[in-house]
Amino acid sequence: MKTIEKKYLLPFILITSCFALWGFANDITNPMVKSFSKIFRMSVTQGSLVQLAFYGGYFAMALPAALFIKRFSYKKGILMGLGLYAVGALMFLPSAKIGSYWPFLIAYFILTCGLSFLETSANPFILSMGSNETATRRLNLAQSFNPIGSLAGMWVAMNFIQAQINPMSTAERALLSDAEFEALKSADLNIVVKPYAAIGIVLVVIFILVLTAKIPVNKKPDDGISRALGPSIRRLLANKTYREGVIAQFFYVGAQITCWTFIIQYGTKVFMDEGMTEQAAEILSQRLNIVAMILFCSSRFLCTWLMKWLNPQRMLALFATIAMALTLIVITIGGRIGVYSLVAVSICMSLMFPTIFGLALKNVGPDTELGSAGLIMAILGGSLLPPVQAMIIDTGHIGLSFIVPFCCFLSVFIYALRTYSKP
Repeated sequence: MKTIEKKYLLPFILITSCFALWGFANDITNPMVKSFSKIFRMSVTQGSLVQLAFYGGYFAMALPAALFIKRFSYKKGILMGLGLYAVGALMFLPSAKIGSYWPFLIAYFILTCGLSFLETSANPFILSMGSNETATRRLNLAQSFNPIGSLAGMWVAMNFIQAQINPMSTAERALLSDAEFEALKSADLNIVVKPYAAIGIVLVVIFILVLTAKIPVNKKPDDGISRALGPSIRRLLANKTYREGVIAQFFYVGAQITCWTFIIQYGTKVFMDEGMTEQAAEILSQRLNIVAMILFCSSRFLCTWLMKWLNPQRMLALFATIAMALTLIVITIGGRIGVYSLVAVSICMSLMFPTIFGLALKNVGPDTELGSAGLIMAILGGSLLPPVQAMIIDTGHIGLSFIVPFCCFLSVFIYALRTYSKP
């Protein structure tokens, strides 16, 4: 059975481009915490408001996005997402002119409201483009383009933002006169906004292509089932596979963000213990972080191919088991072996998000849009669990801190077993 039917090929390509677009946004944004802290002479805590605005938009807009899609269609949900994403990105231009931090936070919030619309629409849209039997494989294929966007975002952030803004530290900037500081801030902000303005223009082009494309609409059957919000929520809460899928997704996203957030910090410590300078250790760790993303991307394509023959639940359980073993090596052995094991975890994480998403929505029928919103809201795990790991790191036990992603992978493993045992 074909993964993608001919009539869905063009829509599949257009919607799959959105997966790369939100991957780009995620990974160009991560380094901005440090960059904004430096540019505006702020503390790291103040700079981290970027992530609060980012995840806040995701969480706040998921349910409204689902209700919008239920009222209209997946295509209009995609268009709304692209529009908000473009508006947020282009708002960086006036924000730079204003020269204040808060307009950037508002721009990030609007941008990620668009991302929330895109993810809430695109994931179930891809699942609906063909047979139920190939739905999870199809979503894995589409999600394979997400890390390609992430790699592009990391590359742009590294080469067009971090490498070009003035290297003067926050402490050195504090010694500047007000006039000197304003001139330096203005120059740095002009560098920051260029990639966002460029992606804003790309989004306008994609918006026009999606708007004008003929995309088949899967009409909802007149089956007498109430599609009102209350009954939909009750049915979803009664569906164990879905309910447990949201929990598994919360812990998976937490595992992904903790592993990727602290890989540079962990690698830097290991390499400094071997005698490297801090700068050399950070550079090597950053390169390994890019290797981890390349492995993540490659593994997604491989997993999509393997799903032609292997059961998705069995693959999910196997990869979760290997991920647990690798994190145990980080905790117990450490050193370079621990660093390389942490990099290898990305291979295992590659299939988890789309596979959990597909399994959780497999039998929700008329509640797919609302169910998708719940799974997108589970991304909140990416903001709540890293601080838990950070608290352990602050005690001086960075290796032990990876008990947090270990427990997350255990949750994914349990979900895989429980879904595999069901008919």
